[in-house]
Amino acid sequence: MVGKKTKTGDSGFLLFDVLYEDGTRTSNRKVPSAEIGYFDKDDTIKAILEAQDRKIAELSGRSRGRIKSIVKSAG
Repeated sequence: MVGKKTKTGDSGFLLFDVLYEDGTRTSNRKVPSAEIGYFDKDDTIKAILEAQDRKIAELSGRSRGRIKSIVKSAG
């Protein structure tokens, strides 16, 4: 019987929890690991998440607040 081959290793994404200045929080936001540079890592992650927020706001018509902090997700 042929089974489904499971992929192990790097999923290609890192997950982050984002806290906004207005007190709202989003969890498990995906950031492609290939886009995160070795230097200025925090600035790069924040820029990627802000770009995702702009895209979400464009599609939904609701803007997000400014990002207050970013923490790597536990999951």
